[in-house]
Amino acid sequence: MSRPITRPLKKDVLPTAMKPLKPVLFSESPRPSLLVPNIRALSWSATGGLLATCTSAHIRIWNSERPNVKSSTEIRSGHNGSFAGSPGGSATAVEKVMFCPTTENVLASTGQDGGVRLWDVRVPGGVAGAGKGTQLADCKLGDPGLFLTWHPNGQEMVVGTKDDNVHAVDVRRMMDFDSASNTWTLEPSNRTPLNEKAASPRYYAMCFSNSGREVFATTGDGPVKILDYPSMSILHSLSGHSYATYAVQHSPRGDWLAVGGGDSSISLWDTNDWHCAHNLTSHTSAVREISFSFDGAYLAAGSGTDARDGSSGIDIYHADTGDVAHTIDTSNPVTVAAWHPFKYWIAYAGDPGGLKLIGPGSPSA
Repeated sequence: MSRPITRPLKKDVLPTAMKPLKPVLFSESPRPSLLVPNIRALSWSATGGLLATCTSAHIRIWNSERPNVKSSTEIRSGHNGSFAGSPGGSATAVEKVMFCPTTENVLASTGQDGGVRLWDVRVPGGVAGAGKGTQLADCKLGDPGLFLTWHPNGQEMVVGTKDDNVHAVDVRRMMDFDSASNTWTLEPSNRTPLNEKAASPRYYAMCFSNSGREVFATTGDGPVKILDYPSMSILHSLSGHSYATYAVQHSPRGDWLAVGGGDSSISLWDTNDWHCAHNLTSHTSAVREISFSFDGAYLAAGSGTDARDGSSGIDIYHADTGDVAHTIDTSNPVTVAAWHPFKYWIAYAGDPGGLKLIGPGSPSA
């Protein structure tokens, strides 16, 4: 892997560093077409060596420095409407993927079958039978999965379903490795409801604070709830949007909380005193995806399935000032964008052909 950048770039230097960089296409076809794959989510692994994408049909794991599809791994046996290999089921429908923050090879996914699955995406070797998309464990939530987020400790997740229920999933209870037989066993009782549906607002997304002691939750009526974890009692509400809020992220430095809403704006909250310091309004459609750069200095956003209603280009916002520091030209509106965990690389979807990555192959990257 390339040596990570550890020195942040100032706002006036970033455009000079990024403007010469050309996007690298990661296409599933050796002959990319003008079609736009419906990439619903993407996630960087803990070191940035891998990139996971999902469409409604399957999951694909990319080597972030090898765009050739032959260097990728496809997981097509995912959320197929059945559970844990039971017969029958409807067409595959994957909703969300996210790499474990502490273990490079472990990926979590959820989808229309109401399940949460853990995958080992290493090349074969190590644990017998593991790698190349081996299913390690799963649990059933009962209703289609909508979102999931890892606790910073890499041992727990919070998962939301489309029936407005939220569950805590203990990964340690999902996976019980038997060293004697060198096999994985699955635990059926491994999730805990965190909310009472009748008393809870509609949640669209959640993320943990950097400490893992709080959960930030977007809602259908707009305010972002700051919840104690694991009690999920409401500690505070942040009201900065006139419509539903869809995306929320805590910056790596911990000084900012970014919230994206259906009003096409992003609110940036100063976590020292919890006031809204900036309201970013250059976005032209609902903000459903938010990503901070590794140093917390810059922010990028995507519009999910609403991207077709917006304009093209990725505005990179400077968190401390709220200014647009640089704009990456794209052919189409961007559905999802995500910064590399240690470099000024940014992956995004929405353009023809497939996933694109700004950064690799350039000395300034």
